[in-house]
Amino acid sequence: MSSGERQLVESVAQESRSSGELKRDQWDRLRSTFGERFDRAWRMVSERRIKRYVFHPSGRIVWIAVGRDGEYQILPRSGYCDCEDFYFRIVNEGSGVCYHLIAQRLAEALNSYEQVNEEDEFFEPLMDEWRRQPLDADTED
Repeated sequence: MSSGERQLVESVAQESRSSGELKRDQWDRLRSTFGERFDRAWRMVSERRIKRYVFHPSGRIVWIAVGRDGEYQILPRSGYCDCEDFYFRIVNEGSGVCYHLIAQRLAEALNSYEQVNEEDEFFEPLMDEWRRQPLDADTED
């Protein structure tokens, strides 16, 4: 993520975590900075298409954004998503942030995600499944 965009998302997420809601001024800042990317991100949050997998007993956590044509793994601390938008916007252009990352940060801050609890024995099979997702899946989530 470009540092400015990442800082904005992290700042709004922190503020939202404290208040428990996304306030109008935060909405406006995100909308004016990200435009359509924010609209897509917010749609994912409101439709609860961000999943937090928690594996037991290890406590490992995997974040997934559920798109129309696939599921995308998100690594929030690294600022990484395995979607095509991330690849083209960040890897090729060297700046920006995909809307899945925006959605994950907001969903986590607002506790607006689906939590899936799984046993550790399912970690590797699920990781294999997520890794097999085609990179050319439709990003119009």
